[in-house]
Amino acid sequence: MQERALTIREGSWDELGTEATEIRRIVFIEEQRVPQEEEWDGRDPECRHFLALHDNLPLGTARLLPDAHIGRVAVLAQTRGLGIGAALMRAAVEAARRDGHATVELAAQTHALAFYEHLGFMAFGDEFLDAGIPHRNMRLDIVD
Repeated sequence: MQERALTIREGSWDELGTEATEIRRIVFIEEQRVPQEEEWDGRDPECRHFLALHDNLPLGTARLLPDAHIGRVAVLAQTRGLGIGAALMRAAVEAARRDGHATVELAAQTHALAFYEHLGFMAFGDEFLDAGIPHRNMRLDIVD
C-alpha cells in the first residue's frame, strides 16, 4: 500500500463513529472476543477520533481522550503490517501535541508492545488484564 494513498481523517464521534464502530466491532468484539459492554464504554462522544482510509475504504481507527490517553487503536486484520497503525498513532500524538499535552499514554495489549516501543513509547507498571487480555501501560513524552 502506498503511504500517500492512505489518508487519516480526524473528527468527532458524530463525524467518524459509523466507520469506527464497524472496525472496532470486527477487531475487538469478533476477533478478540471483547464483551460489547466493555468495548462501548460511553466515552466516545468526549474523544477525538481518527480514521485511516485507503481509496476511501476505512481500514483502521483510534481515539484520543481529553486527558491525552490514546485508545481503541484497531486495524483490520487483512491490512495489518502496512503502516496504518503507525499513521493513526502519529495523528493522535500530533493532536495531543496541538492540545498542549506534554505526554501521551495508552494501555497496550502485550502482544503489541514492540509496535508501540518502535514509535518511542516506554512501558511502565505491572502487566494487568483488561477485557481478559494482558496489557501494560505505556507513555511517550511529546514536548519539543
